[in-house]
Amino acid sequence: MFQTIIIADDSATARMFIKRCLEIAGYDSATLLEACDGREALDLAKANQADLLITDLNMPVMDGQSLLKRVKSSPKLVGLEVLISSSLSNPAKEAELKELGALAVLSKPITPAKLMDVLPQLAKPEETTWG
Repeated sequence: MFQTIIIADDSATARMFIKRCLEIAGYDSATLLEACDGREALDLAKANQADLLITDLNMPVMDGQSLLKRVKSSPKLVGLEVLISSSLSNPAKEAELKELGALAVLSKPITPAKLMDVLPQLAKPEETTWG
């Protein structure tokens, strides 16, 4: 289970909604950090031992794709998983983002069901419980 999650979106409403979705999906005990752009998210990622970054694709200062590239090229952020959210439906862009290292691309609006579908795939193997 992810302990520290960074939510990066230029919309405060979207960040609040993602936080609520994470709580509903069972991440109510996780530390949730917020960033209003990619630069702030990168700074938070470098300053905290985050497990997951949920980022919007289109943001000012640094967009989600640039943020993804920076995260994946930083030795300090090797273990940080990245989930991208986008209001655009573009299979070619989704494939490009996955090739760059995004583990999933979710279309907005993000819902608890969408998160619950994708978050088990992102869990680290040692955290998976077999029933």
